[in-house]
Amino acid sequence: MMKKRFHTCQVLATGPEGCRLWRFDVRTNGLSLDRAEQFADTRALPRQQVRKDWRCLGRPRLDIAWLNPDRVFLRVVQLPTAEPAELQAMLELQLERLSPLPVAQIVWSYHALPHTPQNPQTVILVIVARDTVETHLGQLESAGFSPDRLELGILDQLAAVPITGNGVWIHAGGLGRPDWALVAWWYGGTLRNLGFLQKPLRDDRARVVRNQLLQVAWAGELEGWLNEPPEWHLVADTAIAAEWEPLLLEALQSPILVHAPPSADELASRTAQRALQSNGLPSLLPPEHASRYRQRYVDRLWMTGLGASLVAYLLIVIIYFSALGILQFQLSRLEARIAELTPQYTQASQLKARLQVLQDRQDLRFAALDCYKLVAELLPEGATIQSFDFADGRRLTLNGTCPEDRVMAVIEFSSALRKAQVRGRPLFDAQKGEPFTQRRMPNANMVSWNFTLELSRPED
Repeated sequence: MMKKRFHTCQVLATGPEGCRLWRFDVRTNGLSLDRAEQFADTRALPRQQVRKDWRCLGRPRLDIAWLNPDRVFLRVVQLPTAEPAELQAMLELQLERLSPLPVAQIVWSYHALPHTPQNPQTVILVIVARDTVETHLGQLESAGFSPDRLELGILDQLAAVPITGNGVWIHAGGLGRPDWALVAWWYGGTLRNLGFLQKPLRDDRARVVRNQLLQVAWAGELEGWLNEPPEWHLVADTAIAAEWEPLLLEALQSPILVHAPPSADELASRTAQRALQSNGLPSLLPPEHASRYRQRYVDRLWMTGLGASLVAYLLIVIIYFSALGILQFQLSRLEARIAELTPQYTQASQLKARLQVLQDRQDLRFAALDCYKLVAELLPEGATIQSFDFADGRRLTLNGTCPEDRVMAVIEFSSALRKAQVRGRPLFDAQKGEPFTQRRMPNANMVSWNFTLELSRPED
């Protein structure tokens, strides 16, 4: 099972024939190839694919670059079985003895091979000159690719090819270098020696190749692990094997077993898996470069965020002032329209007020007649009206007299008058006015009465 810390992983391989970029989706049960693309050179890499952006915050991506093996020094070291951190400490103690260059001028890493408890731990020590690494990183940076790890992809070819018996496996044409070969000496199920073999351009190239291989064989005899003649294996595709097999047959005078190499997609997948399962083990990327890449990524995010915020602010300001200009234009048009309609409105108001005055006069005129008519119709027999006062255009006051035995008829007259209707609506407001009052007149059997009514006006 694989820890799903990263969502995607990219592997970049560069060489004389161009560069290839693989993109893998990281799943809990392994890797899934998303796409593999071929480019003429690093300058043709699409920036939107190789440069990290905001999406990498929510979906972390691991970027890996392959280092060309032509300037790499490999050394096989046998160490006691120990934890990874202890292996690194043991290698650091022996680094000055194992390195062909001063320690201050190199970048190194290691790859521990699988082993059994009965056998010692086999470690492949990878040493590269610092200026070589920095030159390679400079080429990648110019293309916008800032790797998180720098790996030697040809090491994954060693694990991809099954080992059967004691022999020498010559991995020719690895990683786009047809004239280079990685030579691995396996004895007793253990990797004993690793080295590079370059195809000579001289006429006696078979003798040169034989001498290079015999030097390793003599060293193995002296160290004691080469105890029988090796079998010779050539791991190469059809085109590369057609170039190397005749040369090796002439140099070794022994049969050569040819094996098909793993595909480049499989090697990239193995490199990605090894990097994802490294658990913090060092790569060939110098720590100061890794820190600078992280800081550059954070700074780019900040600058992108600030730029986006500035653009959003400017956009909001532009929208605000555009809306303000539109509203001011609409306001000016409305004010001009108001100024244009103000004289007409004033004239219309004056005409309405005059019409209302005329209408009130007419209503009051007919209201007085209606009141007079109702009083005349409803006044009971025996009652006498002393005064009929129609004041303020809406207030009717009646004063009169009647015999004592006709008081109830006058009270019913005031009640009927208060409820009377003209043209389908009440003439008087039943809630207003003054109630009916009476007073007995002295020295007579007569009663003086009065009450007040108020007209019911529509505007009320």
